[in-house]
Amino acid sequence: MKKLYLFKAFVFLFGMILPLALFGQTTVSGNVTDAGSGNALPGVSVVLIGSTVGTNTDATGKYSLQLPTNSGRLQFSFLGYVSRSIDVNASTGTLNVQLQQTTTRLSEVVVTGLATTVKRANAANAVATISNREISGITTPQTMDAAISGKLVGAEVVSNSGAPGGGIAIKLRGVTSVFGESQPLYVVDGVIIDNSSVSAGLNAVTAAAAGGNPSSNQDNASNRIADLNPDDIESIEILKGASAAAIYGSLASAGVVIITTKRGAAGQTLVNFSQDIGITRVSKLLGMRTYTEDRVRATFGASAVPLFIEARDAGRLVDYEEELYGNTGMLYSTRLNVSGGNDRTRFFVGGLVQDEEGIIEKTGYEKKAIRFNLDHTLSDRLDFSLSTNYINSSADRGLTNNDNAGVSFGVALSSTPSFVNLFPNELGVYPDNPFAASNFIQTRDLITNNEATDRFLGGLTLNTKLYETDMSNTKLVLRSGLDFYELRTRAFFPNVLQFQSNGRGTGGASIQGNNYNLNTNFAAFLVNNLTLSNNDLNFTTTLGATRENFNQDQILNVATKLIGSQTNLDQAGAVEVTQNRVKERNKGLFFQEEINFKDRIIATAGLRLDKSSNNADVNDFQAFPKFSLALNLGNFDFWQWDNINLFKLRAAYGEAGGFPPFGSKYSALVAFNTGGQAGLLPFTQRGNENIKQERQKELEGGIDIGLLNNKVLLEATVYQKTVSDLILIQNLPQSSGFLTQAVNGGELRNRGVELALSLKPVESTFLKWESRTSYWLNRSEMTKLNILPFALGGFGNTLGTFFIEEGASVTQIKGIKGDEGVQKLGDAAPDFQMNFHNFFTVKNNLTFSFLLHWKKGGQNINLTELLTDLGGTSPDYDDDDDGDGETNSEERVGALGVTAEPFVQDASYLRLREIGLYYTLPATALQSVFGSVVRELRVGVSANNLFTITNYDSYDPEVSNFGGNGLSTGVEVTPFPASRRMFFHLAVGF
Repeated sequence: MKKLYLFKAFVFLFGMILPLALFGQTTVSGNVTDAGSGNALPGVSVVLIGSTVGTNTDATGKYSLQLPTNSGRLQFSFLGYVSRSIDVNASTGTLNVQLQQTTTRLSEVVVTGLATTVKRANAANAVATISNREISGITTPQTMDAAISGKLVGAEVVSNSGAPGGGIAIKLRGVTSVFGESQPLYVVDGVIIDNSSVSAGLNAVTAAAAGGNPSSNQDNASNRIADLNPDDIESIEILKGASAAAIYGSLASAGVVIITTKRGAAGQTLVNFSQDIGITRVSKLLGMRTYTEDRVRATFGASAVPLFIEARDAGRLVDYEEELYGNTGMLYSTRLNVSGGNDRTRFFVGGLVQDEEGIIEKTGYEKKAIRFNLDHTLSDRLDFSLSTNYINSSADRGLTNNDNAGVSFGVALSSTPSFVNLFPNELGVYPDNPFAASNFIQTRDLITNNEATDRFLGGLTLNTKLYETDMSNTKLVLRSGLDFYELRTRAFFPNVLQFQSNGRGTGGASIQGNNYNLNTNFAAFLVNNLTLSNNDLNFTTTLGATRENFNQDQILNVATKLIGSQTNLDQAGAVEVTQNRVKERNKGLFFQEEINFKDRIIATAGLRLDKSSNNADVNDFQAFPKFSLALNLGNFDFWQWDNINLFKLRAAYGEAGGFPPFGSKYSALVAFNTGGQAGLLPFTQRGNENIKQERQKELEGGIDIGLLNNKVLLEATVYQKTVSDLILIQNLPQSSGFLTQAVNGGELRNRGVELALSLKPVESTFLKWESRTSYWLNRSEMTKLNILPFALGGFGNTLGTFFIEEGASVTQIKGIKGDEGVQKLGDAAPDFQMNFHNFFTVKNNLTFSFLLHWKKGGQNINLTELLTDLGGTSPDYDDDDDGDGETNSEERVGALGVTAEPFVQDASYLRLREIGLYYTLPATALQSVFGSVVRELRVGVSANNLFTITNYDSYDPEVSNFGGNGLSTGVEVTPFPASRRMFFHLAVGF
């Protein structure tokens, strides 16, 4: 009886309340379209300001929203468009909205904390962003790292080589460490990911690091950031300054790259299919020397003349450079994306199959990837976002870059004339190369140098609303991330190779590496928003804790003296095994307060506290503060200039850290074997238990000016970044029993300027032109050095070397200069860089875009030209450009031991990085042919690296023989040449 009563009471109360509730509700619906084209905009966010009520437009641009009150203000926002706020009431009913596209990006949000963002118009830091249109909307990049080259203001991006599978070095606002981490931290959807370049162990064959410890950065390894699918990426945000990067503390020594991937929107399920087919060709060939009998006799001796005559008379002079680098590689990329959902659940599924051949036969890159992103609202107070990505890739990278054994492709080519025969006979037997240590055609055809990766990325973010009133709301943000990959390196050099047979070389080599990496990161944040004074004053408070675990286990097996044609590790006369295991445990606390007064004054203060197993004292907390202030003068009442709608002054200060390199704290022990007895000996570097983190302190200031409703936007920034407690390697007296020790021994400084001008010169129904020009420069100086000056990278004073000394640029190149002795000959850092990015749209169907990149100044140490001189194969070997009676080759070779000037060369260039032309069929034409089945159809052509204007005397001025270490980029020894890529594109939307 009691239960029946309660049920009747509930029905009665519900019947009383329902009409009242309905009376106070207002339903608003309509369409959201592009103001220029009239096309529907799916995925537009429609939110009732001051509440959690909101929805998204469906695939046709329609929305419907039930408001809890009779009136309110709706905000319509969409990436790449100017947001609009419109008042609504009970009589509104239908509200159709048009949004204007914007190139100024002021309505974008940028990261201010580990769990907070701010409108770009209110940001106090200089933040570089790249949209999906810039990443993969012009052309198809091979890898994610290739997609950002030339686009980042304040960054120097250098390709390690042109080998398939990527590999770049990035410096954000100059050099931040000499021996520590020099590459930025990468964060994908909240997951901290690994970007290691893992050695394949080729040094055992090439002796690239002869005379020193085997180097992991000279065998042309790729970066693991190349695993990401560029088409999955929605945007990239670069935290360049310590004031922004301080939120990541000790992990942010070289800046932070925050990557956000695509997600689904509520509405009709959308299916997008695209197919790219292209070719790749070498960008530049140096050419081969033209021989005569006299030239052959003078260079190679009388015994070579009959070989030349025979080959010449038989028409068998071979352009071996074209033979080696002249392959036309086919490029295929197939993508299928499916997205959609409803108000509560949204999903995105993306798949990729990529198959690309290299410009050297037997090289190439294959990748298969699938992504699944899910967003689900469990209740009004609880929602979560899930991001997952699986990648399988395989890169055949050939054998290029530095080599002291004369066995790599380019080094052997440099001394091989056109009249020698290197091709196999009818039995498949390759002849020896009488002019080099290897027959590079044989090496190309028979070796294996492969990197294969299986990788899984997973991230989960849970948002819980703990408390909410009209003035305040508090939420709990829980975040976790996982990055696991297995990288398998396989390098096989059969004993039939010229340089491996008859007692030469290693008698065959099977080099196999198995590398396991597991990163996990966890974080929890409380975020409170408090609004006072009729929404005029807003406080955002964040308090949180983080935990990061990094685990690497690298095993490298080098088997030599192979038995017959075997490649198994146990089928060898000698096996050497090395294992490197690295574990790192970090914990952090984070506090931040953001204050916004009417979008006029925006101030932020934060503090990150970190402790790590990498610190000398594992329980010691390192403190990293940050402060920033932005004054939007254009929003003040006194502002009278209507055409200047944005005038913002900003300043920021922050600190970040840099961990000591692995092995700095403790004296390592290495194995040895004497008389069959195994034991341990101390390593040559003594540990320093008092080693401290490097400390970055950066101050930046800037001004942002928007004119004519932000059709013109100027962003200008100046900064100074100092790095104290710089970790350096100090030589020790032999009596200590060690050779070196890591010490905090110096201080360096970077100063720079960054300018960006965004324009919308033309905006009409027929033509839209969006343009952006950027300019940036950086100057570094070693302001303090507590140890003796030292060389780092390069090839000594005879050929040019990087030299660290107090009062000089950190990237200076020194070498002998005749009677003047050792002098500064150049600097790897450019004088400045500029880019010019343009997008044209004709009648909303035809789009044309291109990116020009200009790097002025900056020198490379070029040994490719010297090697061809010494080998007698330089294309200008017999020319006399200056008319002094001495040939070019005689002058360059004659400089050896006298001056290094000819080998330190200007690496300026102007490059057309990307160009694309696309046509989208009109909706009416699609409707008449396909009905409602096909939503969009687009065709196009594109290219990247189509041309490069440079005076640099080799394949590509953008090169880094020593990989991504950041400091000694700009060293060249017969690299894998750069290539140009050209595509045909077809994209269909259903």
